[in-house]
Amino acid sequence: QVQLVESGGGLVQAGGSLRLSCTASGLVDTVWYMAWFRQAPGKERQFVAAISWRGDETKYAESVKGRFTVSRDNAKNMVFLQMNSLKPEDTAVYYCAADGSNPHLMLWATARYEHWGQGTRIAVSS
Repeated sequence: QVQLVESGGGLVQAGGSLRLSCTASGLVDTVWYMAWFRQAPGKERQFVAAISWRGDETKYAESVKGRFTVSRDNAKNMVFLQMNSLKPEDTAVYYCAADGSNPHLMLWATARYEHWGQGTRIAVSS
């Protein structure tokens, strides 16, 4: 099992920045990719970004490319999401996720990820 805990959410004005953190514990060596998803009220959970746990690969949703950056610190078992130029439509609960036994699924697919954090809320005011 992998346990994930997010932090760094809050309220920010449009155009501002926030940095989310996700701390992983447990069987981290079984992880191939870590990802960030978000879920706005009344909407489905949506892929935001993913990063390989050992290599250099990253992937972003089109809606956040150029504004968000995903990174990791393996020594601390942490993943980060730097969010710049925030927009009101970025308002959502953001979840950290880790994959495991479904590495054949696409990086943007929620079914790929077996482990989820509790979520941290971001609100962007206009």
